[in-house]
Amino acid sequence: MENRILFDLYINASKEKVFDAFSLPKHLDNWWTLKSSGKPELDAVYNLNFTDEYDWYAKVSKVKQNDVFFLKMTEASTDWMPTTFGIELEKSNNGTLLKFSHSDWQHNNHEFRNSSFCWAMLLNGLKNYIEKGTIIPFSERN
Repeated sequence: MENRILFDLYINASKEKVFDAFSLPKHLDNWWTLKSSGKPELDAVYNLNFTDEYDWYAKVSKVKQNDVFFLKMTEASTDWMPTTFGIELEKSNNGTLLKFSHSDWQHNNHEFRNSSFCWAMLLNGLKNYIEKGTIIPFSERN
């Protein structure tokens, strides 16, 4: 049985705004990473830096502008290798349905369960960032 994290989240904003907030480093740094780099283009490399100890890399494995964006981890902690995470976006009545998945976890262990909880919190932060402009300081993100 595959271990996979799944969330559906409605965001009161356009698909374009949600896509940019999830894929562009200038936005990622406001709700997820300490600092990041990369471009939402197939096979582009993203640097996802959280601390010196957690300075990770991923490659864009699937992208369709304003619709789909997935990153496959290439350098990360053991548990995050070789996972893939990302979003699929659908237009909804009052904005966008963000369908998040983080798949290919090798073990249903503490890191998997903790990451599931963290993604729920982070995606709520993403929603508040997009809808209200709320930026949680990096030191306060769990």
